[in-house]
Amino acid sequence: MGGGGCGGAHTPPAQPLSPGWRSAVGSVARPFLPAVRVPSLIPWARPRGRSAAPAMGLELYLDLLSQPCRAVYIFAKKNGIPFELRPVELLKGQHHSDAFAQVNRLKKVPALKDGDFTLAESVAILLYLSRKYEVPDHWYPQDLQACARVDEYLAWQHTALRNSCTRAMWQKMMFPVFLGEQVPPETLASTLAELDRCLQLLEDKFLKDQDFVAGPHISVADLVAITELMHPVSAGCQVFKSRPKLAAWRQRVEAEVGKDLFQEAHAAVMKVKDLPPADPAIKEKLKSSVQVLLQ
Repeated sequence: MGGGGCGGAHTPPAQPLSPGWRSAVGSVARPFLPAVRVPSLIPWARPRGRSAAPAMGLELYLDLLSQPCRAVYIFAKKNGIPFELRPVELLKGQHHSDAFAQVNRLKKVPALKDGDFTLAESVAILLYLSRKYEVPDHWYPQDLQACARVDEYLAWQHTALRNSCTRAMWQKMMFPVFLGEQVPPETLASTLAELDRCLQLLEDKFLKDQDFVAGPHISVADLVAITELMHPVSAGCQVFKSRPKLAAWRQRVEAEVGKDLFQEAHAAVMKVKDLPPADPAIKEKLKSSVQVLLQ
């Protein structure tokens, strides 16, 4: 099993934020929840090629109900990357606000702001962080073919596992429980069949007889994969029950990440089934963006 600890010399803890940190986002930060200083699990990761403490200013706009947000959150915390958490509540439609559009014109989370630099898309953010900071090589290997295996999975999952996991969660739980809309049984059955097909591909094509998705060590591909699978799990889908190979892989990923961090990242989505029904204003705000999940 590949070790998940961070190599390199011990470095001092990140310094407290200076009083002027708010100026980096100005009016953009005000519509969202207060920023949260996120303590790392290990000493902070040093930006590559720098010997001094990294300048503070990295901000991550996340909602941990979102599977790619969870992958970014786990990666940053596991590797001791100091950041300000800017919560964006998807179920309140905060990502559609004009203020958030100043950070990400795509109006999606996760989003990254590093000084004057902004970045959208979870895979791009994961790779940016892995290149900027001195994180262990196994997360995104420098070896050509090992790196290509990670890239292969990241390219596949967008239109395969990501799609089926999101639809399964919304059709099985969010539409009937949160939005009060019944999903035709044949639509849900088709979605669950597609999810099963994707899970089989994940096992046969990517995991095979390896410990992790892209080889013998954990990588960002595993974080992206496990956070996706926890979406249908939160809706009551028995994703791992009849798949011992996949269940064993999940245990290895949790062990590498750390059980406490894994549970912390997934606490919100595992409680989403207890949400009260959405009020009419929220239903109207979300209607246009989620109807595609019924098609």
